Amino acid sequence: MRIARVATGDGPRVGVVDGDVVHLLDGVGVTELLAADPDERNRIAGASTVDVRLADARLLPPVEPPSIRDFVTFEEHVEGMVMGGGGPEAEIAPEWYEAPTFYFTNPASLVGAFDDVAVPPGCETLDYELEVAAVVGRAGRDLDPSAARDHIAAYTVLNDWSARDLQNREMRVLLGPAKGKDFSTTLGPWLVTADELDAHRSGDRLDLELEVRLNDAKVGDDTLANMAWSFEEMLAYASRGADVLAGDVLGSGTCGAGCLAELWGRRGRREPPPLRPGDVVTMRVEGIGTIRNRIVAGAEPVPFPPARPAASRRSR
Repeated sequence: MRIARVATGDGPRVGVVDGDVVHLLDGVGVTELLAADPDERNRIAGASTVDVRLADARLLPPVEPPSIRDFVTFEEHVEGMVMGGGGPEAEIAPEWYEAPTFYFTNPASLVGAFDDVAVPPGCETLDYELEVAAVVGRAGRDLDPSAARDHIAAYTVLNDWSARDLQNREMRVLLGPAKGKDFSTTLGPWLVTADELDAHRSGDRLDLELEVRLNDAKVGDDTLANMAWSFEEMLAYASRGADVLAGDVLGSGTCGAGCLAELWGRRGRREPPPLRPGDVVTMRVEGIGTIRNRIVAGAEPVPFPPARPAASRRSR
């Protein structure tokens, strides 16, 4: 099943995508629909009395997650990023291989599959990142990977927009990314329930083709099967000593050749150049769908002062 959130005159509505039509549902939330078994989901969808043409619908981010954990699980991507920071002989930190690292990003900054994305204030080096996200269907804690599979309800396409110049500055103080990441994240176009993708399984991985285009020119592709950890392993790690909740989103991390910064690291030059207003980024994931966002000008940064010296340093 493909589950969407649609903007209507009465507010957001959950709908089920069926070909070129969206069947709008009454009184049903996304997490409630994900938690239902397939037969119950079909019964709920069959009770719809309002249809809208998919072409006429404004698709919202398909879930409102309590949290978003974005991982980094593609070795090729990490390799290219390391080359960008340390040259062609730079090596991936051995700690990367020990566990599926993630950071938390901003659930309040989600944008829809075909919405415009504004350049964040003060950014001169805007980038995209092609990912797939898993959505948790029911809560859990201290899961093992085999149990975690039953907690993953759906998948969607994720674009982790990145202000590289802001990110690089912030991470020099051993925190972040903060303003380098929290301005926009695209999710969409809808959620595809996990059972619909079973035919694409290769062992514990989903073998899905991924592609990103910049202004209609292909700039990167990969397969989701190249993840160093499965989504089940990622969810198990996320749940270690912590609750994962229904609706939580887990990003795969950027696939190989899935962002400009990785290409810059391999090529030793900024080609293609950073994103500018008017650029259009299109991402397609086999079995899930396509998202397409146009870059627009953003607000000017509000000025703020640099750090002030401490008023009265203590003797230690």
